[in-house]
Amino acid sequence: MCYVDMHMANLSYAALFVLQALAQGHRFGFDVMDATELPSGTVYPALRRLEALGLVESDWEDDQRARKANRPRRRYYTLTKSGRLQLSEAEARYRAVAKLFPKRGRA
Repeated sequence: MCYVDMHMANLSYAALFVLQALAQGHRFGFDVMDATELPSGTVYPALRRLEALGLVESDWEDDQRARKANRPRRRYYTLTKSGRLQLSEAEARYRAVAKLFPKRGRA
C-alpha cells in the first residue's frame, strides 16, 4: 500500500525551496530570491501562499531602521512550527525517494 501525505501534495517545489531558504536563515524576499535563484514573481506569491497556509509568519521591519539604511521597509518572514514540520516531512520524503534511484557512474 502506498502512503500519500495529502497536505503535502499542495506544495510546489518552489514553495519547498522557499521554506528551506527560510529555515537556513534567509528572512526577507530578496534574500530568499538570492538563496533560491527563483524570480520575484515566484518567491513573493509563494511567501503569501505559505503565510495563508500558516507555514510562515511575517512582520514588517521598524520604519526607523529602514530609514537609517536608506531603503524601503523589509517584510521579514519566519517559519512557524507547522512550517518546520512540513519542511521536515518533505525532506524525509525526498530522501526516501532518492534511495529508489541509485546514482549512476559515468560511462
